[in-house]
Amino acid sequence: MRVVVRLAVAALIAAALAACKAEPDKAAAGHVAEADRDGDDDQTLFDRERQPEVIIKALALEPGMVVADVGAGTGLLTVHVARAVSPGGRVVATDIDGAVLEYLRSRMIAAGYDHSVEGRVVTPTEPGLEDGRYDAILLAQVDHYFDDRVGWLTKVRPALAPGGKLAIVNRMHHRSASLAAADAAGFQLVTEISDIPGQYVAVFQAKASAPTPPPPPATKASP
Repeated sequence: MRVVVRLAVAALIAAALAACKAEPDKAAAGHVAEADRDGDDDQTLFDRERQPEVIIKALALEPGMVVADVGAGTGLLTVHVARAVSPGGRVVATDIDGAVLEYLRSRMIAAGYDHSVEGRVVTPTEPGLEDGRYDAILLAQVDHYFDDRVGWLTKVRPALAPGGKLAIVNRMHHRSASLAAADAAGFQLVTEISDIPGQYVAVFQAKASAPTPPPPPATKASP
């Protein structure tokens, strides 16, 4: 009898392992792209949890604006930003991982925004954004990854056009550190929204007397 039970258990384990091996890989560069058990795709799940329409409204995005979506990943939020600034607008979607930006490009092509969205690979410490160009810079659940929040935010401030806004969106437990870093980097809070459960949306503008950003590192002369 014990032998029969052991054989039955072994058969069940083997069947489970076979099912796992047969199931396709659902993750690509940390991005889950398959439907969940209720049949919702990744965009639907993102929209339900993160409520991008609240972020768009807080930034008052309009057609023709130029926006940077920092840490854009696969473009789940970028597609909403691109829609808000169309027609005539431009979105620069940055990330440190070029692979995820390939997914972003596919999403933009499918949505019809590939001509107005530029994916741009940047380093963890450099924003990689042109001075004076952006009406809005958006950091959605990304600033807590910076080793030096104040340093990064100080560097990005010159990229804002006159009257431009910086928005930080994150989980509520990051709020105090984010607001303190923004203040130290020369930004003043102009509005804050907590309509998304467990999250905050803080919108800033540059202070009139903001600290000077650090100069770029010196490069060695060629021999």
